[in-house]
Amino acid sequence: MTVALTGVDRIDRAFARARAERRLAVVIYLTVGYPAPDRTAGLLRAALDGGADVLELGVPFSDPLADGATVQRASQVALDQGTTLRDCIAQARSVVAERDATTILMGYANPFLQYGLPALARDTADAGVAGIIVPDLPAEEGAEFDAVLAPMGMARIDLVAPTTPDLRLDRLLPRARGFVYCVSLTGVTGARTAVAGDAAALVGRVRSRTPLPVVLGFGISTPEHVAALRDIVDGVVIGSAALDIVAAAGTQGADQLRGFVRELVAAGRPG
Repeated sequence: MTVALTGVDRIDRAFARARAERRLAVVIYLTVGYPAPDRTAGLLRAALDGGADVLELGVPFSDPLADGATVQRASQVALDQGTTLRDCIAQARSVVAERDATTILMGYANPFLQYGLPALARDTADAGVAGIIVPDLPAEEGAEFDAVLAPMGMARIDLVAPTTPDLRLDRLLPRARGFVYCVSLTGVTGARTAVAGDAAALVGRVRSRTPLPVVLGFGISTPEHVAALRDIVDGVVIGSAALDIVAAAGTQGADQLRGFVRELVAAGRPG
């Protein structure tokens, strides 16, 4: 008898696979509906073909306060073409069914609340979604989300930043599920030329408080960045750089994205 995996199980499996291969886990963020609704499925599958361990599906929103120009632009393009949260769940359902992929929805609180949290939990769990990231939801106000997601075996993943004090980490990390998402800088998402210097210190503070995998995002954009983080974190999130690749490549976006992800995965292996 096969036991169905919960969302947290899927996350655990993704990181366990990367550990077994002695490399960093690679999380790829793509905005659903960008650059066009009929392109999303091919891009998600291209990222998996390149070796991505987790897909972070961005839910388009009109005011993505944590995001820089690249994700803002992608969100607006997707919204202009009518992309909805329901479409995001459908894309997750399809790629999970086809590839047994580990998928996470990253979106702002308003679309989730408008959808209705009980329905959100039911529909995302049924689609095989592993977890949800809500960057504009303070962790201390996440109980309503947790009450519907946790019984479904899904994780609500908080963001912690270099400015998060130790006392707050002491409160948040014992409740964390899936993995801990560390923000590498005090700013919005977007490709950067270098990884923030205080990222390692934040990761160290987090590691001392939880056994969960630690992932670093915001500003990670090149294979060189990934290689520099091999001995620091368990995984990396690449979003804006992936969207920039797609934007520049036109109709060759899937091929270019696949190659880019392969380079990131290779950079996460020991030299």
